[in-house]
Amino acid sequence: MPLSLSRRLIATVASCGLALGASAASAQPRSVVSPPRPAQQPPPTKAAAPADRARPTQAALPDDYKLQPGDKLRIEVYKDAQLSQSVQVRPDGKITLPLVGDIAAINLTPIDLRDRVTSALKDYVNNPVVTVIVVEGTAPTAYVVGEVNRPGPVTVQTNMTILQALAVAGGLKDFADAKNIRILRKGIAGQQSIPFNYKDAIKGVGGTSVLLQAGDTVVVPD
Repeated sequence: MPLSLSRRLIATVASCGLALGASAASAQPRSVVSPPRPAQQPPPTKAAAPADRARPTQAALPDDYKLQPGDKLRIEVYKDAQLSQSVQVRPDGKITLPLVGDIAAINLTPIDLRDRVTSALKDYVNNPVVTVIVVEGTAPTAYVVGEVNRPGPVTVQTNMTILQALAVAGGLKDFADAKNIRILRKGIAGQQSIPFNYKDAIKGVGGTSVLLQAGDTVVVPD
């Protein structure tokens, strides 16, 4: 075989080999490098629901709220931890404090009781500074008993009359003595007995201005 022909064959084979290698290289899958994912953040912490938050301990009461048996109070005496006390108004309407003993609290506002405790402590403490906090107030309640259709407790509403209290109690029974109803009311001076004439009240003659107070007992005789 002539030399020139041999060189041509070698060159042709070499070129074919290069082409095949390039084709094979292009046929192979290329590895694709994905960009790094950002670090996953933890889910945000939910804020506490209102029900989970600390609830205030002081009752939401009007400024003219009158203290009743069962009310829980905190008596704070400034810079005197021994005289500062958590107390409850007893069924007799009193509280007990160190040094001064029993103090009547029923039907007093917290400010009135504060002044009374301050006055009582002046014999023992120089210029006492007292704060009275109603921690838990009881619902003001009166009672209607005797010849009514639904005797029992009545929640005292603002400016509630005796006539309205009797209506809440279901009204009078047929044989009730409507002219001789009595309101038994405890006060600091003791128990009062207040007369009430139902028949006059419904006529507007009198009695409608008698307001029911917490702790009252309305007695309807037969």
